[in-house]
Amino acid sequence: MTTPVLSTPAIRTHQLTKRYGRLLALDGLDLSVHAGEVFGFLGPNGAGKSTTIRLLLGLARPTAGRARIFDADAGDVAAAHRLLAYVPADVALWPQLTGAELLELLAATGPGIDSAYRAALVERFGLDLSRPARAYSTGNRQKVALVAAFATRAPLLVLDEPTSGLDPLMELEFRRAVAEARDNGQTVFLCSHQLAEVEAVCDRVAILRAGRLVDVATVPELRRLHRSEVTAEFAGRAPDLTEVPGIELLDRADGMLRFSLAGPPAAALRALAAADVTALTVREPSLEEIFLDYYGQGDR
Repeated sequence: MTTPVLSTPAIRTHQLTKRYGRLLALDGLDLSVHAGEVFGFLGPNGAGKSTTIRLLLGLARPTAGRARIFDADAGDVAAAHRLLAYVPADVALWPQLTGAELLELLAATGPGIDSAYRAALVERFGLDLSRPARAYSTGNRQKVALVAAFATRAPLLVLDEPTSGLDPLMELEFRRAVAEARDNGQTVFLCSHQLAEVEAVCDRVAILRAGRLVDVATVPELRRLHRSEVTAEFAGRAPDLTEVPGIELLDRADGMLRFSLAGPPAAALRALAAADVTALTVREPSLEEIFLDYYGQGDR
């Protein structure tokens, strides 16, 4: 299966706003998701992620602004849903239907599927299609929805906390399926609290806070905005780095310095080069640390 990458953005929002009474759930969201990319959408509970997804799916009407799925207005639910497949955070299935019947029903109501690829996904996810949905665990219900979505020909996959209930082995299969979807030219819009998962599969990441967009960047770009941690060991006396720009000393012991570094490393490297360095370790911040920094929680 190969889905052609369309020239228009997969998702576009302009000043997208949603109020629930006095609560401003989403405040003027301007977002563009490129066709063919894996896009991470991050934020804590109450940040506006679920509201954004409901507006994209046409399950709620915006108070102001607009959203488009490729060339379709998100408010035109029939047109928009011909272009997407959706996996919710809490998957509800018809309890009396078997897994096989569910996949056939979902295929019949969606934009079409690749049957051979679906069969391969069923095997990879270890899904028993003979059992009725009422006998499925949370993880197996999630697997049904994921197999149905990944096997679709829809150019856009909207995945809301898609790995909840999956064990670590199945999470690896999920990451593999996301990479295959991107290789097929499909766009993946991934809303997740699993920051390691987002870091592993996403091309770009958006961070939402209190209904507003904080930042959109690639994972490496986000990392460069934040401090790296450097540990240096010395055969002799450790140098004095207090006047070096961008350095904040974290720990000092005999023959060892640990400091954080922001910005270009040239000045720090020159200072270290003047000493007898025996070991040097640089640790980049994880996406989780970067994410917490946006909320002023980096010291927790």
